[in-house]
Amino acid sequence: MSQIQERGSTHVYIVNKISKEEIESMVERCVYEQPPFCNAACPLKLDTRSLLKAVADGDFKKALQLYEKIAPFPLILSQGCEAPCEAKCRLCERGDGIAIREIESAVARLGEQSRLGSVFRTGKKQKVAIFGSGLFALFLAGELEKKAYPLTVFCEEPDLESFLHCETEFLDPEAFSQELKRLKRKDIRFEFGCELTPDFFTDKRRDYQVVCASEKAARVFFTDAVCIPELMYFEEQNLVMGLGKGVMPAAFGAKKAALTVDRLAQKLDPRNTRGQEGSVESRLYTDLSEASQLCRVVCPEDGYTKNQAMEEAGRCIQCHCEECLRSCAYLKHYRKHPGLLAKEIYNNTQIIMGDHQLNKPMNSCSLCGQCTVVCPNGFDMAHVCHLARQNMVSTDKMPLAPHEFALLDMLFSNGDAFLARPQPGFEACRYVFFPGCQASAIAPATVRAAYEDLCSRLDGGVALMLGCCGAICDWAGRYEMQDQTVEFLNRELNKLGNPIIIAGCPSCRKELCGHTSLSVCGIWDILNEIGLPKGTEKLNRPMALHDSCGARGDARTQESIRRLAQGLGVELIETPYSGDRSPCCGYGGLTAYANPEVAGEMTDSCLERSDAAYLSYCMACRDRFARQGRESRHLLELVYGTDAGAPPDISEKRWNRLTLKKELLQELWGEDCMEDKLDFELNYTQDARRMMDERMILTDDVIAVLSDYRVSGEAVLDEESGLLVARRRVGNATFWVGFTQEGENAYLVHRAYSHRMQVVRREG
Repeated sequence: MSQIQERGSTHVYIVNKISKEEIESMVERCVYEQPPFCNAACPLKLDTRSLLKAVADGDFKKALQLYEKIAPFPLILSQGCEAPCEAKCRLCERGDGIAIREIESAVARLGEQSRLGSVFRTGKKQKVAIFGSGLFALFLAGELEKKAYPLTVFCEEPDLESFLHCETEFLDPEAFSQELKRLKRKDIRFEFGCELTPDFFTDKRRDYQVVCASEKAARVFFTDAVCIPELMYFEEQNLVMGLGKGVMPAAFGAKKAALTVDRLAQKLDPRNTRGQEGSVESRLYTDLSEASQLCRVVCPEDGYTKNQAMEEAGRCIQCHCEECLRSCAYLKHYRKHPGLLAKEIYNNTQIIMGDHQLNKPMNSCSLCGQCTVVCPNGFDMAHVCHLARQNMVSTDKMPLAPHEFALLDMLFSNGDAFLARPQPGFEACRYVFFPGCQASAIAPATVRAAYEDLCSRLDGGVALMLGCCGAICDWAGRYEMQDQTVEFLNRELNKLGNPIIIAGCPSCRKELCGHTSLSVCGIWDILNEIGLPKGTEKLNRPMALHDSCGARGDARTQESIRRLAQGLGVELIETPYSGDRSPCCGYGGLTAYANPEVAGEMTDSCLERSDAAYLSYCMACRDRFARQGRESRHLLELVYGTDAGAPPDISEKRWNRLTLKKELLQELWGEDCMEDKLDFELNYTQDARRMMDERMILTDDVIAVLSDYRVSGEAVLDEESGLLVARRRVGNATFWVGFTQEGENAYLVHRAYSHRMQVVRREG
């Protein structure tokens, strides 16, 4: 099979690879949106993290605006609050927690009040009355006034000052004066000196749709009530009564009462659909290594000054969980935490059914699994993207374009470039060396040296198999193609006597372990067992070791690689995010094909960890790093004294595989290969080579275009550049080549490009 059929536009299979329950279970693991512990402990839902950030930045006006969202009377709340948030501060685990209450008090004292209300504020029609006084009545009046209800307060006190003084004896004179001014500015009607008796209540309540009362007043009016936590609701009278003593219980009760009033005003049952009220438990993960200042700024008796409050708020580490975003270039690129991205991808595959902007992000994940390791709860974004790709393939909605070149390259590796032979002189072998398609494409001399070494030092014979393990179709979600590849490889391995597989690539080892019952090991394990080849040059140089994502979770391979490198005399530099936490180079998951931009960012992320030369044990990693200009060597190059040199382009990679196969067949097995020769000369400019590599256009594609031109003579003259431009449809794409004719049978290619539209000639 040399081509892959493009998806149909109407042929749809309904195969659900992931359920709604499964995605919800996955998303639940992501704690990115969990509240910080101080926020979670606050029944009033104060955004403490944002408030502390504003204070640390010196923006007390913004801080006060945040505080006023939960406190209609900020000085009363800040001076009387029991501060349950402080005990939950994560810094308490290593030193002093943030002095949140003192900072709130400074914000309430020093913050500039906003002078303008909302221009969109619209008054409600339903009238509300509050009977009684005290903290609950005061806070509830502030909450309802903010909601723009026409509000009347009936109280026993003779004036506004006496009303405010009830249960606020803890306020200092200056704070009391400021809160009195704040209360006077509010649009609240008061009736003072009222005798709060049942008859008075009955007489007044008929003019109001909803009535509320302090606990003292409500106990006088009624004895039977329906309980809502922190509230008592008298159903027949549409009356809400507050419970609880102290500033925080009163403020929280007022919040709940205001919501109850809203629901009663809308003629809804106040006991239903209330959302999550009060304190909650947070599952947020926070890395405390970011904490530096662990001792509180001492607070004077009269409270923090502005600078002192800024310094204390600056100790806050702004609790958040960004472990995966910090380490994963893919998530960093899309600026979305995995819980959100997983939900969007699920909607794309299960609801919208493809053809959507989430196709590209889904195909840009390298499927390396780093996120699962760094996430404190093991969120597996790779699993989400892999299942999504499989689902898109199964419903015939996966575009072929992102993965077509890689899939065709795999077919080439297991077709024209495939080789499976027992060691000369053996009919069946104990071992088979499987170097992997990328090793044969990038470093064929290293592959040959390794095979000849294994043949010379292992008993029982070593067969050779040059091909692709099937990881490419696995990553692409083409599970039917993967099943065919598994069947093909198992059949070829059976012909060789089902030998022990010696993998030259950790990704190949991982893939082969998953679809064969045969024993699979790495060549690094064998070399540690039998020792380095004689004459191996001992090095004495530092190198940054990059762990392959194919070896993630494989402690034996990681340890074996390190032992082998140290045996070569390499001084290993362990970089941040090494071992199981190592990032992907950008090749895994076919990211380099589906989204070169993200793949480049992945490569850069790997190289940011050290300025030293890089040592890898995956040939794709070696290639990616070398392409970025970094000195990059594969471990087997050091073992066998070979050097693959500059990274080959995509056409050279295919040529390397074919050449390796031909040379081995001729020199080891005495078999001649037929070689097609061009009947014309073909050369390329450097720009043409660069374009072809970037656009994944092979020399075979160019040859097909020019061969067609030589027969038909059809080309377009580009007058601006002076180039002849010819085209030909190859598979699912049309290729265009701009060239000049250098003689009767010689051509110089200047540029090349392709697209997936089909050019149709209409006769007549």
